[in-house]
Amino acid sequence: MAASAVEFAGVSYVLPDGRALLRDINLAFEEGTTTALLGRSGSGKTTLLRMVNGLVQPTSGRVLVGGKAAADNVLALRRSIGYVIQETGLFPHMTIERNVAMPLEVAGADASTKHRRAAEVLGLAGLEFETFRARYPWQLSGGQRQRVGVARALTTDPAVLLMDEPFGALDPLTRAEMQTMLRELLVKVQKTVLLVTHDLPEALYLASRVVFVDAGQIVADLPARDVFSSGNPHVRHYVDAVQRTMPTASSGPTASSGAARSAPSPS
Repeated sequence: MAASAVEFAGVSYVLPDGRALLRDINLAFEEGTTTALLGRSGSGKTTLLRMVNGLVQPTSGRVLVGGKAAADNVLALRRSIGYVIQETGLFPHMTIERNVAMPLEVAGADASTKHRRAAEVLGLAGLEFETFRARYPWQLSGGQRQRVGVARALTTDPAVLLMDEPFGALDPLTRAEMQTMLRELLVKVQKTVLLVTHDLPEALYLASRVVFVDAGQIVADLPARDVFSSGNPHVRHYVDAVQRTMPTASSGPTASSGAARSAPSPS
C-alpha cells in the first residue's frame, strides 16, 4: 500500500507547563486531496499544520511527509512544501517578481528559470506578469497580495501546500473571489492541500474532506458532502451557526433603531 502524502501517527504536543495543545492525533491524507482543518481559535489546528513543515516538533508521535519523518531533514522538507499565511509574508522592499522567485533564488536557480517560473505561477494565481512584475507589495490590494502569496508557495512545484487562514483578513467579496480562484487553481495543480480555517462555508467550498479540531483533539473527520447531515454534536454546532435565519423587519429591533440588524457572521 502506498504511503500517504502526509500522516500524523500518535502525535501530541505538550507545553513546558504541562498543558496539552494536541492529544494523540492520528490522521492520514491522500496525495492530491484537499482537506480543511476546522476549529475555533486555539483549538490546535495551526499547531498541527506547522508540524508538517517542521516549524513545530511533536512532543510524542511522528509526522510523515511522503512516507518520511518530517524531522529527518527539515531544510529539504520545507523546500518540498508550499506555505500560505494570512499576512502573506511578502518582502516590502522587493518587486513582485523577486518575491515570487525567492524560493528559487535561495535554491540557486539561474535568472531565466526564476523569470519563467514567476511568470507561470503569477498567471496561475490570476495576475498578469507584465502588469505586476515590477510593482511592490504596498502597491497591491489585499487580494492581489494574497494572490502573490499563493503564487510564491507554488514556485518550487511543491507536493504539499499548507494554507493557514489565507483569506481571513479579506473583505467578504474579495474573499469569495479568492476562494473561486483557489478552487480553480487546485484542479489544475493537483497538490495535497491542508487548509486551516474557522469558516465552514469556505471549508465546504474548497475541500473534499473536513477534519474538526477541538481542544487539541479530532472530534470529527468526514467527507464534505456529509457535513450537513452529520449528527456529530461538534459538527452540528457549526452547521447550526451557518443555517441561522437572518432576522426580518418584523422580528428585528423596533423602529427606534431604523432597521433590523444583521446577524453576526458565523465565521
